[in-house]
Amino acid sequence: MTVAHYYDTMDYGPAPEADAEARAWLARHEARFGHFIDGAFAVPSDGKYFTTSEPAAGKALAKLAQGSAADVDAAVAAARKAQQAWQKLGGHGRARHLYALARMLQRHGRLFAVLEAIDNGKPLRETRDIDVPLAARHFLHHAGWAQLQEREFGAYAPLGVIGQIIPWNFPLLMLAWKIAPALAMGNTVVLKPAEFTSLTALLFAELAAQAGLPMGVLNVVTGDGTTGAALVAQQGVDKIAFTGSTEVGRLIRQATAGTAKSLTLELGGKSPFIVFDDADLDAAVEGVVDAIFFNQGQVCCAGSRLLLQEGIAETFRERLVRRMETLRVGPPLDKAIDMGAIVDPVQLERIRSLVETGVTEGAQKYQSPGALPPHGCFYPPTLLWNVQPSSTVAIEEIFGPVAVAMTFRTPDEAVLLANNTRYGLAASIWSETIGRALDIAPKLLAGVVWINATNLFDAGVGFGGYHESGFGREGGREGIYEYLKPVAWSGRKARIAQPAPSVAEERAGFALPPIDRTPKLFIGGKQVRPDGNYSRAVLSPKGRLLGEVGDGNRKDIRNAVAAARAAEAWSRATAHNRAQILYYLAENMSARGDELAARIAAMTGVTAVKAKAEVDAGIARLFSYGAWADKYEGAVHTPPLRGVALAMHEAIGVVGVACPDEAPLLALISLVAPLIAMGNRVVVVPSERHPLVATDFYQVLETSDVPAGVINIVTGRRDALVKVLAEHDDVDALWVFGSKQAATDAERLSVGNLKRTLVDHGLLTDWYDAAASEGLILLRHAVQVKNIWIPYGD
Repeated sequence: MTVAHYYDTMDYGPAPEADAEARAWLARHEARFGHFIDGAFAVPSDGKYFTTSEPAAGKALAKLAQGSAADVDAAVAAARKAQQAWQKLGGHGRARHLYALARMLQRHGRLFAVLEAIDNGKPLRETRDIDVPLAARHFLHHAGWAQLQEREFGAYAPLGVIGQIIPWNFPLLMLAWKIAPALAMGNTVVLKPAEFTSLTALLFAELAAQAGLPMGVLNVVTGDGTTGAALVAQQGVDKIAFTGSTEVGRLIRQATAGTAKSLTLELGGKSPFIVFDDADLDAAVEGVVDAIFFNQGQVCCAGSRLLLQEGIAETFRERLVRRMETLRVGPPLDKAIDMGAIVDPVQLERIRSLVETGVTEGAQKYQSPGALPPHGCFYPPTLLWNVQPSSTVAIEEIFGPVAVAMTFRTPDEAVLLANNTRYGLAASIWSETIGRALDIAPKLLAGVVWINATNLFDAGVGFGGYHESGFGREGGREGIYEYLKPVAWSGRKARIAQPAPSVAEERAGFALPPIDRTPKLFIGGKQVRPDGNYSRAVLSPKGRLLGEVGDGNRKDIRNAVAAARAAEAWSRATAHNRAQILYYLAENMSARGDELAARIAAMTGVTAVKAKAEVDAGIARLFSYGAWADKYEGAVHTPPLRGVALAMHEAIGVVGVACPDEAPLLALISLVAPLIAMGNRVVVVPSERHPLVATDFYQVLETSDVPAGVINIVTGRRDALVKVLAEHDDVDALWVFGSKQAATDAERLSVGNLKRTLVDHGLLTDWYDAAASEGLILLRHAVQVKNIWIPYGD
């Protein structure tokens, strides 16, 4: 071939990357690896190994240890032994170690990039230019947080031993996302990498030890799903951080329910890619390439649903098809290819099956005409056109290089289609009208929104989803909190169930009886009778009948949730308006302070002075959250690109709240006020034993301009109503303070829509201690953070 030929044809020749160093590393270990526990490789306890394959070649690559429960126990024991010394090293000492890990990644960057490409099948240009630099960035960024820990997070302590389970699509990058913040805050780690792609984790652990990371701080146990299950079940683990499928996330939520283990889940997605008629279409086409053909579409936040405005849909299709014709699929070590191999034959068959299902359901298929390598797991770039919103391929996560296209007419229709999914991980908006883009972004139910961009990531910007895409955040300040626990909640004592008082015998005389008043439920701004038409007696500590309240049931909860959902205007109200109403509520509560104090004293048996103190504390707490309403704001991040990322605090939506028996008024206000201050609507189950103060409180609500449906109160058996709230798929989060069983049920039964939970595991909270029950400690749980990326410049 001549130079003139290449100029005439613009053909690419092969540009293979040398893999000798990676192969030499494998050879030094005889392509056989044990677990990495307590600073050294260890043979599996039962001697079992499994074979991992090279996706692009379809041949065996290495043998890895199959982790057993005994191996997990050994790794957790090593991590536990090292944790206190690692914590006591201090922020600066840990910062030095994390900096060393970042430099280690940079020094061995090409080795990691080549090994990742061989093991995973993704193109070298992605591992070299994205995965490795971003992994190093995570360790550098979190070295900074370690340095600042004592000043910025002084009210928090490390959780302890962290179990982390990562997926096969970004093995090294996911390792960095999880390990860096955990180690920075003083935790130690047991990592379970994906069965298909464990090699870069083992290389990282080996080189981290050589870089001076203390023994036991980082442990790696390889294996299949049974190994991950053993890690989840291990009682010495204080937190599980999981990235993977929604189905496995549900199993982990159920397995950890009631164990007091912290949990973050980063799960699947079906992200919309919205193109308006004023978009730069050529730029948007390149955006599609980055959104769905990056990493062969094996990306949880891949922009797999193309939503195109009708006027430009056909033009966009033509340009996208023309661009797809130029994409090259080939061996991952070829620096000139665009797409590499699918990770495994099982995943390849799933992609093929779903695409054929889409065609059967009426979609038109276009696939890039380029030749595929004769061996290995390869699939061509694919576009499915004229897809219906209810089609299988529009609903299910394909996790491959397959884009599905639909059209819309108006911005409102675009939002409806974008939100027509059970997921909520990410979204892209393409429009040259920045006002339109910024108007649409807050309306999308997704944790990350990119404007005129896609698949942008940074250690300083949080990442995570809504709904069935999981909960918790990775990256940024919000990601740091996931590896900490409040010092004020340490040392809490178990709540001891108090026996119900016996009914005191009272003989009726001839005096006129009091006029009966049985308080109703409070739903949608109205007092309503309970659906079952049953009531419950409320007794004083000496057994005297103080009154009766409605006994709420499943239908009452359903009605209350519907009323809360209908009050969504509260979430759109200005923070200033919400603050004014909280102040007004405190004002009206103050006017009835003596009455509320008398009620508390009668129900609980405390002195009049103590009852008055509880009312005063409740008024002060309302003032506090009136102050916080317009001050607990987001942030503007400046990632290393020309642009910004807006971290917006958004209301979660409808939140169920179950209150304890102690301090029945103060606890209710302490839990409800931060939620409504941030724009949430609540369904409250008040103290089961002392509910009359809640029914008195809703009379204050009626006179305080609180919109109908913002606060709904259903009295009754707390633990039974908690189960109903947990199973209700239109409840977005659930806070449960009460019995240990109620906490367990809340976590276990919330798997339907993977709602966020905040529970006390049956431990007592000091509601008079502001450090334990007021301010940031609860506000953080009352919002979800949406990061909106806004690049700028030409």
